[in-house]
Amino acid sequence: MNFEVGLGESGWDGGGALRAALGRTAEGLGLAPPEPDRQCGRLAQYVDAGSGRRVVVYPPGERCPTFRMHLQDNGTPLAGGRTADLAEAVRATTAWTSGGGLEETRARAPFIEFRPWALAHEREPFDAVELTWHIKLDRVHMPLHDGRTRPHALLTAAYAQPVLRRLMPVNSHFNLWFSTSAEQPRKARVGYGIRPYDEGLYGVRNRGELVARTETPEEAVAILVAVLPKGIRTAS
Repeated sequence: MNFEVGLGESGWDGGGALRAALGRTAEGLGLAPPEPDRQCGRLAQYVDAGSGRRVVVYPPGERCPTFRMHLQDNGTPLAGGRTADLAEAVRATTAWTSGGGLEETRARAPFIEFRPWALAHEREPFDAVELTWHIKLDRVHMPLHDGRTRPHALLTAAYAQPVLRRLMPVNSHFNLWFSTSAEQPRKARVGYGIRPYDEGLYGVRNRGELVARTETPEEAVAILVAVLPKGIRTAS
């Protein structure tokens, strides 16, 4: 692993150590990524203010012994990956913040991964509701959510319902509910909500009051759909 001469895994705890190592690596490669945010503690964060492109690099740790990266476009997480090579991390950062597309960035740094929806969104941007659905469904592939299959199963079951796919999905501690407003979802909440950790079952709730418990997410979603107002409008 290319953890930089003199720096083992335990050496990344110092403030700015990762940013300094990335800076030295970039200089050695003759690359010039944006100046990193100096207020990010152990992390290294690079932002191109003009395009809204952002890269976040996490140092190695107990759970992940390599460098982990997230690539965002105006707040939307589109790609990421893990690498043991600082040079690869710098190449990905420079490519992305300089305006390279997903495929171009991966060509320069092959460890970068993205889902098909991200490439489709890059080519023809989704509306806010569709984009939110894809982001939420994709979280199961992120390290933070490894193994949390029940919330993902609930989202998948809800997405299979055309009427719900037109509404804004909202999560709070993995509880799922819906709104007719993409901009102000809490002011336009509609129907019941579902809790995926209700004593091992799926709890259907109306403003916190338990309505039913089901064994499968599909059963819970069916109850939610059945009580939606007739002629419900699409979220906008």
